Amino acid sequence: MDKIPEDLPECMVFLLGKAYQKAHGDFNKRLKPYGLTNMQHLVLEALWYREGQTASELSKLLILDKATLSGVLERMEETGWIVKQPDPEDKRTQRLFPSSKANNLKDQLIQERQKANQEILSNFSPQEQILLKRFLRDLA
Repeated sequence: MDKIPEDLPECMVFLLGKAYQKAHGDFNKRLKPYGLTNMQHLVLEALWYREGQTASELSKLLILDKATLSGVLERMEETGWIVKQPDPEDKRTQRLFPSSKANNLKDQLIQERQKANQEILSNFSPQEQILLKRFLRDLA
């Protein structure tokens, strides 16, 4: 059996992956009572701030491939989180809007995201928070 490399616990890919798992899992727990996933919440926030986007526009904004987004949108429509409406100028194009259900929960759901962010950052000083955000933006 091969020996485990000594630098594995310090491997950036590993550390970032574990941090992602924790943050993603914690936020998922917050969204579970609403019947939403992290990805669906991301879609809703995008639509709250830019209503009426097409799936193509939304995929570019969220940097998601169209196939992944398509399944997410389908499930969100089925569960009443979004509404698709034909574009008034091109009936072949569907525009996406948050449903009344989504809009009624908007403040609560945004608050859940904000609490999750605060929880993640709570162990860092204000200066460390600034650096962490800067480092993550640079990596992205």
